[in-house]
Amino acid sequence: MRVEIEGEPVCVARVDNEVFAVGDTCSHANVSLAEGEIVGYDIECWLHGSRFDLRTGIPDTPPAVVSLPTYLVTMVDDMAVIERKK
Repeated sequence: MRVEIEGEPVCVARVDNEVFAVGDTCSHANVSLAEGEIVGYDIECWLHGSRFDLRTGIPDTPPAVVSLPTYLVTMVDDMAVIERKK
């Protein structure tokens, strides 16, 4: 799912019972990652197939080589509270 936090696009994804948030824009192709597929703990860019680890934002496969910003996710009463990591 794509949301905006303080004007920045963020991709929020659930893997089993965990919720993760990373920058929504692929660092290689400048497209929305929220439109991609989740494979394990990776989100795959739908355009060129780069995969990013949802836990760290680090690209796992080329062509992307630049990491995504990551966000802290805290669950409060079944709602995700998302804050940019410092």
